[in-house]
Amino acid sequence: MTQIKGPAIFLAQFLGDKPPFDTLENITAWAKSLGYTGVQIPSWDKRCIDLEKAASSKGYCEDLKGRCNGLEITELAAHLQGQLVAVHPAYDLMFDPFAVPAVHGKPAARQEWAVKQMKLAIRASANLELSVLPAFSGALLWPFLYPWPQRPGGLVEEGFKELARCWRPVISEADKYGVALAFELHPGEDLHDGVTFERFLKACGNSRAIAINYDPSHFVLQCMDYIGFISAYAGFIKAFHVKDAEFRPSPKSGIYGGYQDWKQRPGRFRSLGDGTVDFKQVFTKLTEIGYKSWAVLEWECCVKDATQGAAEGADFIKSMLITVPAKAFDDFAGVKSDVKLNKKILGI
Repeated sequence: MTQIKGPAIFLAQFLGDKPPFDTLENITAWAKSLGYTGVQIPSWDKRCIDLEKAASSKGYCEDLKGRCNGLEITELAAHLQGQLVAVHPAYDLMFDPFAVPAVHGKPAARQEWAVKQMKLAIRASANLELSVLPAFSGALLWPFLYPWPQRPGGLVEEGFKELARCWRPVISEADKYGVALAFELHPGEDLHDGVTFERFLKACGNSRAIAINYDPSHFVLQCMDYIGFISAYAGFIKAFHVKDAEFRPSPKSGIYGGYQDWKQRPGRFRSLGDGTVDFKQVFTKLTEIGYKSWAVLEWECCVKDATQGAAEGADFIKSMLITVPAKAFDDFAGVKSDVKLNKKILGI
């Protein structure tokens, strides 16, 4: 067994226009003061990183590391670019703002831009000596999640075939540079649970570049066994977002949320320790399967302020980290291996 690293913090939800959230130098100093030892950097945010420079210059990447006040860069994150690799036309207008203005209203150009961005993020990760890149998968089938009206035969298979085609150039690049694409299984994405991950993996020829960014909060909202998931997909979990959530059964609404805002939904994200995720079991199971990378706080909560959530999160993660045993607890009663003794005990 190995020990999980942490605590780390995903910067996306905290970046802003005022100090200490306005520059990489300032926000990492703030994170360090709270007790974090690592930061996950959103690769789309120019306040943190120039992705093109990071993809082309190891010198720039060394300078980038030096701007983090001694905190380690855990991963780059490419969720927004990944989202745009595959977009159903129903969401074109809503997802356009994720891309540069030059490709707004141009789905084909936007998709091409997103693929290039993912390739840049892969090269930047390699230059930073990072082996994992968390991302979203995008979605072509999400409007047809519920099977009414009845889906035509072969629609799902065709959707995953096309999703794999969209991602193939990115997967090839990831394989070339030895970077794993850790998909966050998230509602709104075609990869949102174990079954859809398996469908995509099969459609991509079981590529070794495909992995999982484990986040139990999204499984709570889908009423899944988020502990069992760790055992089922142990070999694929390469990144870990520590995010809490709760599902409060309601007589008026269920997992679809009734088009309500986050406060009113039965399923909602919470600050660490305020939801129902059993993190003791999560950290235990991840330790048991040999997960050895970072525990990264992703803060999302509709009740508590971000700064309070971040301040509490570092100590919360620290309290969950497990120092793996150097020896078995019953070693004091152990007996050296002896073939003759074993046979005598067995009566043979």
